[in-house]
This record gives sequence, structure tokens and C-alpha cells, in this order.
Amino acid sequence: MTPSSTELDALVHRVLLPGFVGTTAPDWVLRRAERGLGGVVLFSRNVVDGEQVRALTGALHEARPGLLVSVDEEGGDVTRLESATGSSFAGAAVLGAADDVDLTRATSAGIGALLAESGVDWTLAPDADVNSNPDNPVIGVRSFGADADLVARHVAAAARGLQDDAGILACAKHFPGHGDTAVDSHVGLPVVGASADELRATHLAPFRAAIDAGVATIMTAHLRVTSLNADAPATLSAAIVTDLLRGELGFDGLVVSDALEMAGVAAYCGLEEGAVRALLAGVDALCLGGELADEDVVDRTARTILDAVGSGRLPLERLVEAAARVDALAARRGTAAPGLVAAGRDASVRAAGRALRVSGDVRVVRAPVVVTLQPAAMVA
Repeated sequence: MTPSSTELDALVHRVLLPGFVGTTAPDWVLRRAERGLGGVVLFSRNVVDGEQVRALTGALHEARPGLLVSVDEEGGDVTRLESATGSSFAGAAVLGAADDVDLTRATSAGIGALLAESGVDWTLAPDADVNSNPDNPVIGVRSFGADADLVARHVAAAARGLQDDAGILACAKHFPGHGDTAVDSHVGLPVVGASADELRATHLAPFRAAIDAGVATIMTAHLRVTSLNADAPATLSAAIVTDLLRGELGFDGLVVSDALEMAGVAAYCGLEEGAVRALLAGVDALCLGGELADEDVVDRTARTILDAVGSGRLPLERLVEAAARVDALAARRGTAAPGLVAAGRDASVRAAGRALRVSGDVRVVRAPVVVTLQPAAMVA
């Protein structure tokens, strides 16, 4: 049955996940929500404090109860809700160094419970990258470590803490692995030269573990994997999204793109064209507006997708499938048990103690000089 123009418009909006500027929901976002917008991504620019975030998420959910509010809340260096002061939860590198999956699960449950209290549905975490390249400019301490088995067990624990304990949708990223790169996909197109066997033995292991743990979503990476696809970034590659992730690994949840305005896609084929190619590759939700957060970006992207459906280039069935996965994801939202935030922060303190490495005599015998380094926030 051919959908009406209104139904088609709703399908297109359902696969969009834009960001926006401001600490209240802009009129254009609320209008789009009424037209079927699938979700939004919050950044630190949208956050003042807990009360303000709850008002913001409440307004978004009132505009469309099925709308998904997502955020990058990894703990450690990458936080949105606590960006003004720094995260009160340990990051992945600390948890990996402590190597206690119970502490990782408790910390992740605490993060999830804080998000639940704030009205957020979905965190774009945990990071499932194996940080095997010490020159990596964008993953680093966001990864649990350089050992695939260690990363795999902690990714699984984090996913369970977020979803099973806190009722927050989790997202393993950046598929098929951003750890063995020396270029930041925000500013360029990284190339992964690992063989297919190396990729399967190392970088895919945490994603397998996440899938086994029931992770709800997986985010694609904007990088080229020469052994799997010679030219296209992974986000735009059916060989990687459909054949590898869906077919070989058996993932049946929602696939979300990393932000399409990042240079890994935008400089390759343009944001709007990238949206169509990502859908064709098998991606279900399109992340927009980390840097380009306005209605014009959403307008241009929606029109390009509509044109692709109208011309037959993008099969209607693929758009319907993607929109259905967004709806199915919204139906998976849960609730958090009380006390998880405090327990998560306590687990983080214990993990930090276990992760500490001491060399030599560190006794303080006189008044110390303390130097605080405050670098500019990185784009991630």
C-alpha cells in the first residue's frame, strides 16, 4: 500500500535524530516532533542543571511521547549532563585498568539512573573500541583498553548496567572499531588497514559481546576498512552494516550513524547524500546536528530522502523498516531502581583507587605544589 504524503513525511522524520541549540526545545523541534521526529541528541550546550534538563525532556516527550531523547554520556572525559563540573563517574580507561566487571556494571547503572532521572532515554555509550593504536587522537581513554578480551567483558558489563539495571537504552560504538586509527573522523576519513582476520579476532570481539549482552543499538564509524570495503566509510557500506553487522554478527537491533556532518562523511559525499547512502547501507537512525544544529539541516536532509524514495533509488521498504526499528527502540525504554546513582559514584571511587599505578616513593613530606591543567574541550 502506497503511503500518503503525510505518512511518508512521518516515516522520513522518524529516522532523523537532530541536535539543536538552546536550553529549551525550539519551536521547530516541537513542530517536527508532531510530524513524527524519531528523536533528538542533547549536547552540553543544552544543559544547565538537572531541573532544566527535566523540563526540556518533559517538553520533548509531551510533543511526541514516542520521541527518543539521546545523549553522549560515557562517564570520564565525555559527559553532557555534568559537563560544567566534570563527570562524577569513572571513565572507561579507569574501569578497564581496575578490571572489575562488577564495578563497571555498577558505574554504568549509576550513569543510566542519572539519565533516567533527567528524562533521557538513550545514551550513545559504551565505547566498544579496542584502543590498539597509541596515536589515536579521538578514542584514547574513552576505550576500556588495548586488549580485545578486556574490552569485550567490560562493554558487556556496561551494557547490562545501563539497560538491565537502569532501564536506559545503550549503544556500542563505533562499529566496526575506531581504535586502530590515527585520524579523528570528526576532521577526516580514517583508514583501518587491518586484515579481515585481524578485524574479526580483535576489533569485532567487543561488539559480539555487546550483542550477546542484548545491547539495543550500535553506532557506525565514519572510517574506511580496506579489507572489507575499498572506498566507502563504514556508515555508508552495506558490506559492513548489512552483511557484517546484521548478517555475520546477527545484530537485529537499531543501527545509528555517527553524526553525518563529521568530515568522515560530509567531506566524502555531503551530509544529505550521506543520509541516503547510510539508509541504503542499512543504517536506521541518522544522527545530525552536532555542529550544524538548525532546522535547515533537517529540511535539506528530509527533502533529499524524500526525493530518493520518489525516484526509486531508496526503496520505500527500507525506509519503513528503519522507521519501525526506531519505534521498536522507543518501546524498550525501562525504569531505574532507586539508589543506583550513589552506588555508581561509590563504585567509580573504588575503581579509581584500584586503577591507580604508583612508581617510587610517593609519600608527601612537605607542602606540595599542585598544577591543574585545563585543556580546551575536544570535539568528542
